[in-house]
Amino acid sequence: QLQPSGGGPVQAGGSLRLTCAASGRIYSSHVMAWFRQTPGKEREFVAALRWGVAIPYYADSVKGRVTISRSTEKNTLYLQMNSLKFEDTAVYYCALDRRGQLSRSDNVYDNWGQGTLVTVSS
Repeated sequence: QLQPSGGGPVQAGGSLRLTCAASGRIYSSHVMAWFRQTPGKEREFVAALRWGVAIPYYADSVKGRVTISRSTEKNTLYLQMNSLKFEDTAVYYCALDRRGQLSRSDNVYDNWGQGTLVTVSS
């Protein structure tokens, strides 16, 4: 089970850190990711990493402004977001792919958190 937190209101240019606590065992081959979604739009890939090596992958829209990381000790995934823009406003989801496919497509992820809302005011 994945439990995200850390969302909330923030002004443009500000920062926010999202957290996703995993209750089950995360193996080194697993992939964890962040996606986001706004009303009327499809879920959009934000960032991902393979749990073991933790090499990050980012969407072009957020590259340079966000950092995905993880703590194996705490079994937790993070998303540090800086220089936030109005268009970053969305519900953010953390997701787990136990098959380790490292994909930007949401349909390969088999476990999802409930989402946390980030609202950026301009």
